[in-house]
Amino acid sequence: MKNKFFLIAILAMCIVFSACSSNSVKNEENTSKEHAPDKIVLDHAFGQTILDKKPERVATIAWGNHDVALALGIVPVGLSKANYGVSADKGVLPWTEEKIKELNGKANLFDDLDGLNFEAISNSKPDVILAGYSGITKEDYDTLSKIAPVAAYKSKPWQTLWRDMIKIDSKALGMEKEGDELIKNTEARISKELEKHPEIKGKIKGKKVLFTMINAADTSKFWIYTSKDPRANYLTDLGLVFPESLKEFESEDSFAKEISAEEANKINDADVIITYGDDKTLEALQKDPLLGKINAIKNGAVAVIPDNTPLAASCTPTPLSINYTIEEYLNLLGNACKNAK
Repeated sequence: MKNKFFLIAILAMCIVFSACSSNSVKNEENTSKEHAPDKIVLDHAFGQTILDKKPERVATIAWGNHDVALALGIVPVGLSKANYGVSADKGVLPWTEEKIKELNGKANLFDDLDGLNFEAISNSKPDVILAGYSGITKEDYDTLSKIAPVAAYKSKPWQTLWRDMIKIDSKALGMEKEGDELIKNTEARISKELEKHPEIKGKIKGKKVLFTMINAADTSKFWIYTSKDPRANYLTDLGLVFPESLKEFESEDSFAKEISAEEANKINDADVIITYGDDKTLEALQKDPLLGKINAIKNGAVAVIPDNTPLAASCTPTPLSINYTIEEYLNLLGNACKNAK
């Protein structure tokens, strides 16, 4: 928000100098306010957001932004209902629920699975709306801005990596230093878990990986997530690397690329493939006449993440989800990597 200063003066000639002096003082006060240490300036894809002071009531939308606030000790006055990895009646993922209870809070959920619930967001009376990781449009942003200042993503929708999400959201909360510390602590948590399991660390380190979404019921096409997608990029924190083939699918405007099964040979340089599915997925892929020829699939070097589970949801990482599921995730990756050739 921008403060507007109005000065109306009707002065006689006899007090001109006094008026000038008064205006000078007011200008100094205005300049001081403009550069006040508690003023928060956020640059993002839609322009600039300015908060005059540290917000007290925080609303969050989309995915994971609420976990940043919670990790910093703030229970949002409202947050988007979880739409994946959790039962419909629950609405929050286990790590989020656990943290809210720890902070003696209550989850006020926005039922926005079919689009942002602007009325519910407005009713929560926020001082700021966190959307650092989201897919909001310019129209969404403009509507939200009428409710409260919005912390939006830097460049493209759904392309905010977990560190950047923390930086954007923590700055909007007036907790930039605490956000930096949260990043360091999360990185330390990852390192600690890797050191705790040297046998897994050894298996996955340096392996070339692709995160995909393959529907075993329709293998005519599938999706590959690029390095701009947080779930793919998170794998590099765990010691894996991207194969050369991923460069062909990278795009400034998208976090994923759909390719046909006929193009499957393009990803033969991947040691390991990750996808969502169930205990029948690998067998179905290996039997497929086209996908079954991919080296990683043929070798059984496929990490199948149980679909619509908390683990699957945690693959799009937040500071809370990383801490909650990293051991389970590393075990899954390690089992797949041991089959890589």
